[in-house]
Parts: sequence; structure tokens; C-alpha cells
Amino acid sequence: MPDSASLLAALRERVVVADGAMGTMLQAAQLTLDDFEGHEGCNEILNVTRPDVVRSIHDAYLAVGCDAVETNTFGVNLANLAEYGIADRIYELARAGAVLAREAADGHATADRPRWVLGSVGPGTKLPTLGHARYADLRDAYQTCAAGLLSGGVDAVLVETAQDLLQAKAAVVGARRAMTAADRRVALLVNVTVETTGTMLLGSEIGAALTALEPLGIDAIGLNCATGPAEMSEHLRYLAKSARVVLACMPNAGLPVLGPDGASYPLTPTQLADALDTFTRDYGLALVGGCCGTTPEHLRAVVDRVGGRPAAPRRTRPEPAAASLYQSVSFRQDTSYLGIGERTNANGSRAFREAMLAGRWDDCVEIARDQTRDGAHLLDVCVDYVGRNGVADMREIAGRFATASTCRWCWTPPSRRWSRPGWSAWAGGRWSTRSTTRTVPGRARGSLG
Repeated sequence: MPDSASLLAALRERVVVADGAMGTMLQAAQLTLDDFEGHEGCNEILNVTRPDVVRSIHDAYLAVGCDAVETNTFGVNLANLAEYGIADRIYELARAGAVLAREAADGHATADRPRWVLGSVGPGTKLPTLGHARYADLRDAYQTCAAGLLSGGVDAVLVETAQDLLQAKAAVVGARRAMTAADRRVALLVNVTVETTGTMLLGSEIGAALTALEPLGIDAIGLNCATGPAEMSEHLRYLAKSARVVLACMPNAGLPVLGPDGASYPLTPTQLADALDTFTRDYGLALVGGCCGTTPEHLRAVVDRVGGRPAAPRRTRPEPAAASLYQSVSFRQDTSYLGIGERTNANGSRAFREAMLAGRWDDCVEIARDQTRDGAHLLDVCVDYVGRNGVADMREIAGRFATASTCRWCWTPPSRRWSRPGWSAWAGGRWSTRSTTRTVPGRARGSLG
């Protein structure tokens, strides 16, 4: 069995080719409703009802030379399985999917040609930033999924098709918790999805995604799904010059074309290979593969073109930054200063404090927007005030500011009642900490840098 260390070593040295689509291959397998135990469309149930079909798809990709295969666990999450009434089967289906992929990979591996298993963790249908689900519930379910994947023998956890930065953070944190509980560290990879609009589904630019996710200790970041490779080029160019970690790309076989028989994908195997040839050469990508509409023939062409190619060096120029849900802002400004709006501080702004005390949350949001319009790069957000429950107030403020203002935040956490992990549960960006406060017995309450 290969291990995560050998995968990470390979990614630093050469191009690793992963597999292509699982869902579209399953759709072509002539499966019946009984195969799905009555849960039509729940592909992950096939890990236990039709393991032969799932295994055959893994074998098909490995036979054409893919270095890695993804588990059939994209939909093993709280939102998806709850829709079928089987949310209690997250661990079972995740482990079963990992075992199948592991068996297939080991069956094709040789002493000088390892094959790896990437544990697929999809986004689900609930966006925590929009209040569809609680961050903690999603995080815990992702942890259960990752625990099953680890038990089944994956070499990496791949958080993919991320559409909401808060959802991506929940998945990453859940995966890291599972690794800690299992006392096993594997590679942690994240692919976000950028739509044809040029942003993620909720409006996040690629810079905001990098700023928010890279500090979480991920080993790779990249793009997958939504579009073909042509629409990904500029976003990959940004990552190539800014990311400190390994880069990945798993595009669809072009943009889907609707016809009388449903959607089809127009990109040929040669065209996909041409695109990934360019990306690995010009942007230094080390992990490539395919998403919707790609087949073993697509991946055969990719393997023949770039498989085993030495990783192209990258000259990165990362910049320390903060990010809102939407945008990243560098701490270094051409104007020679970083402007911090302080009118969202309950101890410094009477208008903000009175609005907060009265529960006029829309007025609080408008104060934040006014500072953004006035040119503030960051907002100093402090809700700590005598006699108030700072945790509850921060929960109200953070959830609204996350979507109502594009400005990044500089937090003053409310005393010891609010921990750093708590901030992550309410917004998808990355923040700086202005100060913290606490009460020391026998001493006045003061600010601790």
C-alpha cells in the first residue's frame, strides 16, 4: 500500500495524473432502482450494493495509466444523505468507497509504480454562509466522512467542488480532526469551483479562496468542475504566482451542451491533453485529472502527454493578506497605508453601540457599508461591551457582515468566551486579530496584543 508521504514526494517532483468522472460513468452503467436500494441518484450507495460496478470504473482508469483514483464518496455528506434519510450511514459508505478504491489501486501497483487513492469529499447542497446549515453540523459530518475514508486506506483527502468558503473550511477542519483522532496524517487537497462568472458560486474571487484556505495547512489547492480548462486559465495563473502549495486542476470536458438526449461534453481527449500540457508547463501544476464528462480515453491522452513529467518550477510571490468572503486585500498597499474603519467598534462608536444594544442589526451592517464606501480596507469589529453577551452579539454581526460587506475584518474577540475556532464558524474569509481582552484577578481589564 502506498502512503501519503510518497504521494506528497511525487507531487513535489513530477506530474501526478488522477482519474476522471465517476458520476457520468455510473450513469452509463444501466443500473436499476434496486441497485440504489430505492434511493435513486444516490451513487454512493453503490459502494455496498454494486461494488463490482464501482470497482470496474476504478480499474478502467488505472488501466490507462492514471496514478491515482478518487473514491466514489462525493455525496457522502450530511446534506446529500439526509435527503435520502440515511445520514447515519456516512461512515459506512465512506469506508466502503475507500476500500474499493484501495483494492483497485493495490491491484495495479508495482514496486516501481505506486498507485494512490484520493478520498473525495464533495460540497453537499447546503451553504453555511447563507444559513442553510450550521457550520458545526457540517464540520462534524465531514469529520465522520474523513474518518471512514482514513479507515478504508486513502492516501489523501480531496475536498472538491467547493462553492462556499465556509463550507470548504468546515470540510478541511473536519478532515484534520479525523486525522488527529486516527493518529494518521494524509495529504489534504482542496479544489474550489469557479463559475463562468469568474467567481465561486457565492461571489468569492480566487484570491479570497487562496487567502482563506492556505493558512489551514492544506497541501494543495486548485480548480475543478463547472467549466472546461479554457475558463480556468487566468485563475490558475493567479495561483501559480501566489500559492505556496502544490497546484491542481481537474476540469470538465468543456462546457456542457444540451441536446435531445441531455447534456454532453464537447472536449475531446486530445483537447484536454493539450490544455493540461499547457497548464503543467506554464503554471507548474503537479496534480491533474478530469471531472464531469471525462472518460478513461480522456485520461489515457493526458497520461500519454504529461504523466511523469518533471514538475515545472514556479517563482511565487505570496503576499500576507486578509480576505472577506468575496475579495482578498494585501496588507501592503500602494497608497502606503492600510486603512482600518473603526466605526464598527462598540467601545469607539456610539452609533454602532446603540444599534447593537437595540438589536438593530441592519443599522450595524449599514455602518460597515459606509466605511467600505469611504475606502476602508479592513473593519475593526468589536462587540465587547459591559453587561452584554459578546458571543451572541458576534454571532449576529459576523453572520451578517460575511455577506453584506466586501470589506475584510480586523477582529477584537470578546474576552476569553470566544475562541479562535469560533470565528471560523461564522464567515468564510480570513481575518487579522487586532487585540484580545481578558480579566486578570486583582488587575484591571486591559488589552493584550
